Amino acid sequence: MRTSKLLMTAASMVFVGSAAMAADDKIVIGGALSMTGIQAPLDTPGYNGALVAVKYLNDNGGVLGKQIEFINIDGKSDPVTVGNVAVELIDKGAEVIVAPCDFDFGSPASREAQSADLVGISTCASDPLYSSWSLGDKQFTLSMWNTTMGATAADFAVKEKGWKTAYVVTDQFIAYTKSLSKYFVEQFKTNGGEILLEDTYTNGDNNFSAQLARLQALGQKPDVIFVSSYGQDIGMIIRALREVGYDAPVLGGDAYDDPAMHESLGEKFGNDVFFVTHTWMGPEAHPDMAKFIELYTAMHGAAPDTSFVSTGWDTIMMIAEGIKAAGSTDGAALAKALEDGQFKLLTGELDYGTAEEGHVPNKAAALIELKGGKPSFVGWRKPESLPKP
Repeated sequence: MRTSKLLMTAASMVFVGSAAMAADDKIVIGGALSMTGIQAPLDTPGYNGALVAVKYLNDNGGVLGKQIEFINIDGKSDPVTVGNVAVELIDKGAEVIVAPCDFDFGSPASREAQSADLVGISTCASDPLYSSWSLGDKQFTLSMWNTTMGATAADFAVKEKGWKTAYVVTDQFIAYTKSLSKYFVEQFKTNGGEILLEDTYTNGDNNFSAQLARLQALGQKPDVIFVSSYGQDIGMIIRALREVGYDAPVLGGDAYDDPAMHESLGEKFGNDVFFVTHTWMGPEAHPDMAKFIELYTAMHGAAPDTSFVSTGWDTIMMIAEGIKAAGSTDGAALAKALEDGQFKLLTGELDYGTAEEGHVPNKAAALIELKGGKPSFVGWRKPESLPKP
């Protein structure tokens, strides 16, 4: 049984290079993470966390005396650019590709990795489309799927809080926002809950009046409101609901894990908001979290304020452990090592399914609450049953 741990000795972090690597003095990991555009609030923290992991590994002996080089080229929150970036990275000698935190934005990078027989890993794409079924047998995501994210939210609502009726808003922006609502609704109904209304929203509209009118026409206030959206539109929707008297708890996914959104809600509107995400940036979530925060703060000059930083660290550290187990960066060998491994990460224990099972990431989820615009840790959750992807 193999595990990936935060604190590894230089002796344990030994990599065995492939024949192609033997003539070089470094291992190149390529990243197509978006530093600009709508995807940046998710990808930039992951990039910052990845830098900490690379420095940590290199400070502890690197790879058989070789240094790890992480080359990231801005994907610019544009799928075409992301795909082109992946091609450029592979041409530069990248042996593993780190893809953006979303299926729509990240899948072009993984498709190019698959074409080159390389392993590709998204830092946190959660739609089940990010699977070996659709992208190929060497492709993975570090994140739980939306089956887990949506089911965790639904179980918390019905089983823990006793909320029996829900109003659901689904942003039509990307696959992530649509499937998250889908799996929440399925699990909520399975748990005996009733969906009063399923509504839609288009990212960037910045106008929620039509949805409010339909909600008010119901003549019944829901016990809970599930909003699956992206970026700063989340805060706008929550404010619009609160301003007209809808004070029911609001639930959502990891896109809520954004300090800018928390700040926009502030003390007045940032209450009774719960979201499912990757981890909690505190010692309650993982015994090695304090050490990671220390390393992160030393490099970046400030403590991390979102769990997305840990997805970057975990991605690099898991790649490292996989190469160590495989004895090579060869795509097939590394993919097999990731399938066979059991990884203890800052974002929870992870055990991948086989390629035939989609490389399903069997993983727990962290539940967070906003109080006065400030996040607090509710705890880890892992549903006993999940909707089918």
